[in-house]
Amino acid sequence: MALAIRVLDLLRVLSIVSFLVLLQFLQKTDAQVLIPEVPTLMKCKFEKIYQLGNSLSDTGNFIRESLVGAFSPFAKLPYGENFFQNKSTGRCSDGLLMIDFIECSEDLKKALFLVGEIGGNEFNYGLLQGKPMEELRAMVHEVVQTIINAVKTIIGFGAVRIVIPGNFPIGCIPNLLTTFLTNNSTAYDDNHCLKDLNDLAILYNHHLQKAIQELKKGHPNITLVYGDYYNAYLWLLQNAANLGFDKNSLQKACCGIGGDYNYDLHNQCGAIGVPVCIDPSTYISWDGAHLTQEAYSWLTRWLIDTNILPQLNCQA
Repeated sequence: MALAIRVLDLLRVLSIVSFLVLLQFLQKTDAQVLIPEVPTLMKCKFEKIYQLGNSLSDTGNFIRESLVGAFSPFAKLPYGENFFQNKSTGRCSDGLLMIDFIECSEDLKKALFLVGEIGGNEFNYGLLQGKPMEELRAMVHEVVQTIINAVKTIIGFGAVRIVIPGNFPIGCIPNLLTTFLTNNSTAYDDNHCLKDLNDLAILYNHHLQKAIQELKKGHPNITLVYGDYYNAYLWLLQNAANLGFDKNSLQKACCGIGGDYNYDLHNQCGAIGVPVCIDPSTYISWDGAHLTQEAYSWLTRWLIDTNILPQLNCQA
């Protein structure tokens, strides 16, 4: 129950309902030969996009709605250094987030809702607190059910097209790679990601997908789409060098210091003396926990083209 309350508090206290009339901002690069021109969501004729989520999608509510947020590192540079006018906005990146790259133009039937990514922090906090893997696996059902309850609430308000993202392969993220660093080579997969942590994300994503399928049975007229963040991230990691990312820094934080992954839990991005890489567009990770604007732009392209748009059944 405490877990459910924490997740719902995240929705209420931070008020992360991101409403955006968004940007036609995707820039062409030579790397685009790997994938076709990204189809936009304009053909779906959405008038608004709403997103409920955590720091992966917060466009600034945290620093505006709480005193803690106002004095957090996210409220000042280097966060936002590549945003328009070199301005910190509360986004946990050097610039734009995935929600900013989704293109669209008070009727909820003409809106797209993204419910998530939610739940990742529950597992991240548990891991950083040293909780055993068995306890974290046992949390999966409660986290998923809380998300499904939130989706049901949104449906009750009149939403008819909803995307519910899963979790990233958390064993590939610098902060957790640093925390669980080991000399045991068998703990890592071919991408040098921690197998146990990725297995936890896979378990969570599997249960979330099953729950979405069950929800569809009771709401046949509602379009519910699972957002495959996991495979989007793996695609980015495996194709990063051809997309312009530095092959030697794929799992290092751009803004950070120390260790194999340029991340120190006690000396993080925004702290005095913590440097920022020369070119964030060549890094996937911004601060060890969040991604760069460039990484988010490529993830968005994959998600829209491969995952989300085909399932929305929009007519041109």
